Amino acid sequence: MLYAILCYASEDVVCSWSKEQDDEVMAKLLNVQEKYAQAGRLGPVARLLPTTAATTLRRVKGEPVVIDGPFAETKEQFLGFYTLECADLDEAVDFARELSEVNPSGGSYEIRPVSIFNPARVPA
Repeated sequence: MLYAILCYASEDVVCSWSKEQDDEVMAKLLNVQEKYAQAGRLGPVARLLPTTAATTLRRVKGEPVVIDGPFAETKEQFLGFYTLECADLDEAVDFARELSEVNPSGGSYEIRPVSIFNPARVPA
């Protein structure tokens, strides 16, 4: 089963890190990813830019309206995601636990099974 691990944390905390701190955290996260990548089980991984770079399209009275910034104001922001092939939910939770152990930002990891919408467009 393919799982998405969605990463949420305070953007203020993550954006306050020095380049050296950020590089150190990213290196630790890459170390966690490596064994899954070597096993051919790690799919796309993305780190999102801050919400200040976001643009949102909303429908207002039936018309699309484009606005700067995120749709919702929250304590934690969606900062990135992983996709991972796992035997079961427990294995996906273990991966998220490993990520959380090396990530000092706190935050949370939401784990969801993925249903492929258009399998013809998924890279082999």
